Formats: sequence, structure tokens, C-alpha cells
Amino acid sequence: MNFKFWFLGAISCLGACTSIMIGPYSFTYVPVQAGEFEIASWQHLTNASDPIHIYIEGDGYAFDRHGHPTRNPTPRKNLVRNLAARDDVANVAYVARPCQYIKSPGCDVSDWTDGRFSATVLDSMHTAIKTIAKNRPIILIGYSGGAMISGLLIEKYPDLNVQKWITIAGVLNHKEWTEYFNDSPLKKSLNLNKLPQISQTHYIADGDKVVPNELSRKWAKESDIVVIKDARHDSLRNLKIDFD
Repeated sequence: MNFKFWFLGAISCLGACTSIMIGPYSFTYVPVQAGEFEIASWQHLTNASDPIHIYIEGDGYAFDRHGHPTRNPTPRKNLVRNLAARDDVANVAYVARPCQYIKSPGCDVSDWTDGRFSATVLDSMHTAIKTIAKNRPIILIGYSGGAMISGLLIEKYPDLNVQKWITIAGVLNHKEWTEYFNDSPLKKSLNLNKLPQISQTHYIADGDKVVPNELSRKWAKESDIVVIKDARHDSLRNLKIDFD
């Protein structure tokens, strides 16, 4: 198979990359060829017809602490993969974003910066999820920027049999999010003008400084919001997801 794993650098990666690439117990690492990109996934599939819970990764290590784009957007923490590992249903998959874990030939810095929600990225994610889910009903769970990806997928690809949408510390409108922080707009990205009309729950961390609660409340109905107490954007130990 013709693919390369992203590495975080020879010095910093010596011990870290092994732990990043080793997946949860009982999960199988499966790279999925999906249009422009090869998408990294870890899958635990035991039933051909039961619903599947699909967890979509956030933006990962897209920018360094100085605000400069990185050369490798692979997440430095396993937060989302660990959430998937704790899920005890028959079918669970963790799906990375383009250029995380795997460097596809078409990867460009725009794919994890201003074009992180582009049509090309969405087409690839759609193909990957369709390939993994097959004909199973889908519960789609998006963390941080993965919430934006999942919402756009629901809106633009009705062929995905999504039964419920769950977001965790999620970006629901990237235009207002970048404006809030006076950041550069994501000019190459698609955006949600309204939330999909589907059963949904949005978990927000009460101490989130990355995706402020006021932005979530501006877009989601209060009845669809669950506040995680004593939590931050990347510290969600009190999170308990209700899939019903």
C-alpha cells in the first residue's frame, strides 16, 4: 500500500509516535482511500446491521503556539480516540481528518488551515464514512472542528444514513468563531448557515476558551445543549454521552 505516516520530527517523535499510532484495544487500524486523501481510521465492527458510532477528530495540531501553521496536523492527544475506545456498542469507528496520521500526495497546508472545511475535504470525509459505515445507520459524533465537518456532511450528503448528530466542544459556525477571536477567515471553507434538521445534542465545556459557550448557544437550541461541568476544551473527564 502506497502511503506514508506523518511523523512529528525525529527528536520529539522517538517515543511519542509509537503511542500515537497504536490504537485502542480491539480496534483495527484501517487506512481508507477517499478521493484526494487517504484517511486514517480505527474501527471496531462486530455487527453488519447495528448502528455505527463514528467519531470525527478535531483540527488537530494545525497551528503552533505562535499561531503559525504546522507541517503536520496530527493530534498530539488521543482525546477523541479515547472517547471512541470507551464506547461499548457493537460498531464504533474513529475517523481522522485529511493529512492527520497519513501524508497523502495531495496534502497541502491549506487542508488543515483556511481550507479545513473545503468541498474537497468534505468529499473525502464523505467517501471515508460511507466506506466504513456501509449501509448501517450512523450516529455521527464530531469534536471541536470535527463538529463543523459532521454538520456539513449531514447537510450536504443525505445519502449518509445519519440518525443523530452529537457535537463535543464543537465549532458550529466558523465565520463567527474566527471573527470572535479576530482570526483570519477560513476563505476556502464551506460553512453552516443553519444547523441540520436532525436529532442532535451539543456538549459544551463550561470552561471552554477555544469554543466559547456563547457561540454554541447562539446557534444551538438550549434544549439541545448539555453543559459539561469542570471541563475545558481538551479536558472532558466528566463527559457522559447520551446516545438515545
